[in-house]
Amino acid sequence: MKLNERSVAHYALSDSPADHTGFLRTWGGPGTPPTPSGAGRRCWFVLKGNLLFSFESREGRAPLSLVVLEGCTVELAEAPVPEEFAFAIRFDAPGVRPHLLAADGPAAQEAWVKALSRASFGYMRLVVRELEGQLRDARQTLALHRRSSQKTGTSRYKPQAPDLCSPGLENGHFPSKDCSPVGMAEEGGSRPAGWALAEWEFQGPASLLLGRGQSPVSPETSCFSTLHDWYGQEIVELRRGWLQRARGGQAECEKKDRP
Repeated sequence: MKLNERSVAHYALSDSPADHTGFLRTWGGPGTPPTPSGAGRRCWFVLKGNLLFSFESREGRAPLSLVVLEGCTVELAEAPVPEEFAFAIRFDAPGVRPHLLAADGPAAQEAWVKALSRASFGYMRLVVRELEGQLRDARQTLALHRRSSQKTGTSRYKPQAPDLCSPGLENGHFPSKDCSPVGMAEEGGSRPAGWALAEWEFQGPASLLLGRGQSPVSPETSCFSTLHDWYGQEIVELRRGWLQRARGGQAECEKKDRP
């Protein structure tokens, strides 16, 4: 594999977030010759994606080594020095020496092993496939649930033809069979034919609408009787004036006819 050293160094020192960082001891890795005492060399390691960088210190400006975490396994190992929490990065390719590392404690060792094991592109591809499978199953389950809910709702509720002239409560009042005030007066039988008109003249359109829980500015459009009463307001006013004039003319005629 050929890498551009300047590009790799720039990426290692960039402000891009690291997946894991910490001090580790290393034995015989590239750029880190073994120490005479065999205790390993303490370096600062930075994991970014599937690239593991090592530096001389936390403030180091030039990477000492680079490990590409592809086609490898991370497993616990024994360090040359006893009581070290060591692990090794091993590759399947022949002739590639494993990288032996050691953490400062069991918690750090476990965190590094998990982070390095999940850093490869192959692992991320498996995770993506697993998530895609779970998303597909979730969508299928949701679709089946919606279909079952629709079937249940359809079986429980059977739509019926709307009865515009039903005697039930409609928009806050009880309409008649023909949905008109005159028809309601005729159907009752116990009230005179002009009862609906007299009620309208007495209360006015605004009072009727407010009594029915509607706005006096604009009536609802769900009942024809309400619209009929509202837009017939002018006709009612004209008829009332005509009746008054007719009654006045009849009274004058009766006065003239008296001896």
